[in-house]
Amino acid sequence: MPNKLRVLVWNENVEETRKPEVLEIYPQGIHGALADALKEADDIAVSVATMDQPDCGLTEAVLDRTDVIVWWSHHAYDDVPQAIVDRVKARVLDGMGLIVLHSAHFARVFKDLMGTSCDLKWRNAGENERLWVVAPGHPIAEGLGDHIDLPQEEMYGEPFDVPPPDELVFISWFKGGEVFRSGCCYRHGKGRIFYFRPGHETYPTFLQPEIRQVLRNAARWAAPTAGGPQRFGHHDPLEKL
Repeated sequence: MPNKLRVLVWNENVEETRKPEVLEIYPQGIHGALADALKEADDIAVSVATMDQPDCGLTEAVLDRTDVIVWWSHHAYDDVPQAIVDRVKARVLDGMGLIVLHSAHFARVFKDLMGTSCDLKWRNAGENERLWVVAPGHPIAEGLGDHIDLPQEEMYGEPFDVPPPDELVFISWFKGGEVFRSGCCYRHGKGRIFYFRPGHETYPTFLQPEIRQVLRNAARWAAPTAGGPQRFGHHDPLEKL
């Protein structure tokens, strides 16, 4: 199929070495599971990069052939040099899509784009999570029912220190009683950003069909869109003054 959406799955690839149970769930790494979910769509072409590659796998050449990045990270946020963070941020502002998953709310590129701490409450007790679809007409919710049930997940709870989203697609409820804005859409510059909460590394969340559908929908939503040039600075009047 010509003109496929070019999606790059990026993962630190650190939890896979720290916790043997991660590879028991995701034998090809978390990035492998994310890539497989996206490859289920005929209109998406998928590549993978990890932090142990040159320039953390985020070279100028890689970004030049990327329409959307799917970003999963945990713990090693500061191991991505600021120059690379700035490179990715600049591409997002210029139109590249960014999908931020689970603990990547602390990724420096997301924090820089949000301009806040992006902090939250958390508890890892393996409790069930119910994601309610609060924007059923949104493209990211296409093909879903009114909720998604996850048997086990890490809890994230409000307050979530991010700017109010332009659109909210999902709200989570946890067995412990907390709620959380789990599907936040933003537009910064020319780029679209989607934060999606589920995806703790020791639970098989990314194997669940509904979650995989959300990933594909989000990639399509975050794709660059055509638009006219942005004009800044001094501007001559259109009418005679």
